[in-house]
Amino acid sequence: MEIKVLGPLTAHERGVSVVPSAAKPRQILALLALQADHVVTVPTLMEEIWGEDVPRSAATTLQTYILQLRRKIAAALDGDPVRQAKDVLVTQHGGYLLQVQPGQIDVQEFEQLAASGRAAYDAGDDRAASELLGKALGMWQGPALVDVKVGSVVELEVLRLDEDRMACLERRIDADLRLGRHTEIVPELRVLVARHPMHENFCAQLMTALHRSGNAWRALQAYQRLRSTLIEELGLEPSPKLQRLHQAVLNGDPALDVTAPVVR
Repeated sequence: MEIKVLGPLTAHERGVSVVPSAAKPRQILALLALQADHVVTVPTLMEEIWGEDVPRSAATTLQTYILQLRRKIAAALDGDPVRQAKDVLVTQHGGYLLQVQPGQIDVQEFEQLAASGRAAYDAGDDRAASELLGKALGMWQGPALVDVKVGSVVELEVLRLDEDRMACLERRIDADLRLGRHTEIVPELRVLVARHPMHENFCAQLMTALHRSGNAWRALQAYQRLRSTLIEELGLEPSPKLQRLHQAVLNGDPALDVTAPVVR
């Protein structure tokens, strides 16, 4: 089964979609996909669907939703002499497991590429890090599970994935800066700073890229915009790291050249 959760939820078996149209079965499929090849317990599934207001009929209703999913899978597997729906959506003691072959779910591939990219980044191989992290980021087609009404369990998983995506993006930009690609990434950083006006790392990366591109005055403008936003929204000054970067730009510090590590 080929599954994508990094954007709209899609799941295809032999080219046939098995994604239900009803909201709660979609939630179940989303959670099982995020935990593919691992048992998701019945209490966890109930928490995702009903939160703290679990009805008395929850066990029976959950079985009905699982049956609906299996019917979709069975229809897609029609004519397969080897596999049945219960071999894909497996009943385990205390829960259910979605059996997925390696390389068939985008979130697993993203995590593998991101891990390889982090290892290359930590080893100082910026070219490999930029390529691997870029491939990982390219797997995203929008916010994770953007078309699924999520409950408390999946919401935390989506939050974790979004944090992983942001960390991946920051590392890729750092690697590009160390590779001297400052001019090429200025437009991307301008968009990121506009979307995340209080994100200090993106601001620092934009300031560094602008300074190296011969636009120190624009780097100073970016700092002032962030500072004004932080003071207005939170009553806080920028962090000491960002203040030191600001001072370095003011002084034309040679430590800001391409060979210097980016302020993190």
